[in-house]
Amino acid sequence: MDKAKRNHPYARCRALFLGFLVVCLSYWSVKADDLAGVDLNKGASFIFGDSLVDAGNNNYLPTLSRANIRPNGIDFKASGGNPTGRYTNGRTIGDIVGEMLGQPNFAAPFLASNTTGKAILYGVNYASGGGGILNGTGRIFVNRLSMDIQVDYFNITRKQIDKLLGSSRAKEYLGKTSIFSITIGANDFLNNYMLPVLSIGARITETPEAFINDMISHLRNQLTRLYQLDARKFVVANVGPIGCIPYQKTINQLNQDECVELPNKMAKQYNIQLKGLLTELTQNLPGSTYVYANVYDLVMELITNYDKYGFTTASQACCGNGGQSAGIIPCGPTSSMCDNRSSHVFWDPYHPSEAANLLLAKQLLDGPTKYISPMNLRQLRDL
Repeated sequence: MDKAKRNHPYARCRALFLGFLVVCLSYWSVKADDLAGVDLNKGASFIFGDSLVDAGNNNYLPTLSRANIRPNGIDFKASGGNPTGRYTNGRTIGDIVGEMLGQPNFAAPFLASNTTGKAILYGVNYASGGGGILNGTGRIFVNRLSMDIQVDYFNITRKQIDKLLGSSRAKEYLGKTSIFSITIGANDFLNNYMLPVLSIGARITETPEAFINDMISHLRNQLTRLYQLDARKFVVANVGPIGCIPYQKTINQLNQDECVELPNKMAKQYNIQLKGLLTELTQNLPGSTYVYANVYDLVMELITNYDKYGFTTASQACCGNGGQSAGIIPCGPTSSMCDNRSSHVFWDPYHPSEAANLLLAKQLLDGPTKYISPMNLRQLRDL
């Protein structure tokens, strides 16, 4: 073998001890053009969940749950005010958190055709409107991505990252500079266990406690699967005060300052078990960090003291129709819309406005352990 061939990178790889071969081959698999302009130190957000953080995956599904119609997205600057599939007037909490952590691009929807190549290194969004922890949740919408399917999709992304970075570098990138956020569970109550008419059978055969135990068991498996795919830094949101959303207030004909008791009670029961699950996983999965986002108390604070934060109402949907809280018909072209979107805690019958999302995101980023524990997201990023 001549000198030039002996000095070829692949030839040198073959000559090395087997333990170093994988690293060398991984390095060899990286093409400089694939990573041009990508700063891996900025990290990435891999986002799982439901409509609270869906960035447009449902646009690509034959589903009854979609937000790619006006006036959704009217304040989303990146699209020029056009709908993107986000269930709010602007950015989701996931968008805002990524932006404030310095990530240069929003995590793109997994199902979008351009979510390929180096674009996935900025993060990927797997969330789906109507999705839940349990696979049966949201069947009223015909199609949606359950948490199990979302993890399956991340497995595809995981293999793509290996091809881009090589296995060793990919593992470090996912473990040290990426944050995995999970915002899911509300639909398991609203569009499963407590769904009018369709869920009566389930409620007869399964107690609320048994249903919540089932949710926790499934979520344990889902989070463990992500860990096995090299995720290490997690933030998991609890379920918010779903009995206080305009939809619940409207169908139950409540006053402005009232909330439906059963949904909130079940959310709080689930949240207690979720916190224990995250403690358990942190102890049992070496190198993992699970951060608990107390969205329930955060949103309840906004609802209770809305005027303190510059809002004029926490009961009326800005965009919607039907009932005293405009809480029956989802936001669409024929909906009434408030004049000042930043004055409403809720954009539509179910989802916060961008103004509310911004306040929530700031607390998750830099807030106290009352709202985000054992550390906030900026501390998690720097861990």
